[in-house]
Amino acid sequence: MSLARPIPLGARIRTSVVAATMAGVLLVLPACSSNKSSSASANVTGAAAAAAAAAVSPTGSADRIKLAKTRFVLNAGLAAGATYQWIYKPFKAGTFKKGAKGRTAGLIKGALAAAFTYNRAKAALNDAKGDPTLSKATTALSNAVDGLKNLPSKIRNGSASDADFNQFSSVTDNIKNAGASAGAPVTDQVPSASQLTQMVNS
Repeated sequence: MSLARPIPLGARIRTSVVAATMAGVLLVLPACSSNKSSSASANVTGAAAAAAAAAVSPTGSADRIKLAKTRFVLNAGLAAGATYQWIYKPFKAGTFKKGAKGRTAGLIKGALAAAFTYNRAKAALNDAKGDPTLSKATTALSNAVDGLKNLPSKIRNGSASDADFNQFSSVTDNIKNAGASAGAPVTDQVPSASQLTQMVNS
């Protein structure tokens, strides 16, 4: 009866390395194929999606660029959604005018939305730096976004002018246009009132 020959130590090490490499390849393949089905991702809130994107650690330059673009789209979408829902719509409806019904509550929500929009717009421009094309498209918007910084307090105390309210729409529209020109189209993501508070205080 013949006995199995013992496998030399060097061969065992080589076999282990090959097995580990193959396992790594198998783990990467599903991640690559998932890119084709990203449009079918679960329907989660914009703020939750932004948090999820922020938790991902890219491993290569292509991954870093893709993640930067994803974060930009999410944060720009949240900024635009907050502006439309809590600033533009009540402004157009006359809710912020003196004597208007619901003015006090509208101003409080509008101020929160203004701070939220500034916060997310700044984050979007910072995210854009990770993608050369997107960074070039958004560089000129930095001063416009900084111009939103002091407007939340004006909205809160009722001293904001029509130009102040329109400035939010102008800035978020320009960010969306810049994203579209760089291959990163932005869709509005309307945050809830509780998300406005959570994001501003975080």
